[in-house]
Amino acid sequence: MHRVFIFFLVLFCLLPVGSSADSLFCFTDPLAPLDEDGLLHQSPALNRTDFDRRYPCRFDYYFMPSNTLVSDPAYVGALQTSLRRLGYYCGPIDGYFSNAVVGAIARMQKNYSQRVTGTLTLPVRRALHLP
Repeated sequence: MHRVFIFFLVLFCLLPVGSSADSLFCFTDPLAPLDEDGLLHQSPALNRTDFDRRYPCRFDYYFMPSNTLVSDPAYVGALQTSLRRLGYYCGPIDGYFSNAVVGAIARMQKNYSQRVTGTLTLPVRRALHLP
């Protein structure tokens, strides 16, 4: 009886706590833009990349390497949307990691005092509030 109680207590402590995007059941879009408070902001317009296959939870994206993420059209579309929202990208939201996206990332890295590489790095993902 005591072991069962400790097991459920440990299990309860390990459950994710946070915004609705990080909830256990993940009912929201995992690549939707989040602000600093973890609030979900959906765009009123739909893009072609909004219908691409994506993982059900944000947690699935956290440990993926960058070269896998730049080949995922849904993730690149979310990256393009976030860069456009901040004013760094003016091209189409098509899910292709093009030279325009590389230039937008480089401008963002320069403004955020990061090392300018033009590649998708962990600090870039965190600055754009992407998983």
